[in-house]
Amino acid sequence: MAPGASDDLIGLLPHRPPFRFVDAVDACEPGRSVTARWQITGDEAWLAGHFPGNPIVPGVLQLEALAQAGAIAVLADPRHAERLPLFGGVEDVRFRRQVVPGDELTLEVEIERLGGRGGWGRGRATVAGEETARGRLLFVLA
Repeated sequence: MAPGASDDLIGLLPHRPPFRFVDAVDACEPGRSVTARWQITGDEAWLAGHFPGNPIVPGVLQLEALAQAGAIAVLADPRHAERLPLFGGVEDVRFRRQVVPGDELTLEVEIERLGGRGGWGRGRATVAGEETARGRLLFVLA
């Protein structure tokens, strides 16, 4: 990718800190796939309550991070620029490993179907090659 391309792709997201969970984009094939990263620093406010003394990234936030990564692939497609991708549902979700401060999640999403009103993507989150979460994501384009 060209210099600055990662920031440009992240800028497509309507999300902003503290609810943006994509820090870098390593590869993006618009409308087809994306590989991105989210670094868990330990400074995230919600970690203090999940769980005190044993901070763990909630599985639902791992799914949200996958959905945000997938949204980059969708919004990078000129046919869907300026749309608002929303969660429509999830299927076949599994959580395999705890994610803790210091971990960097790699977020991989393959778009299975993409139409004018939405579609499906299959996501997989890993830390150092070890799967932490996976699932099939339904999204609607508003």
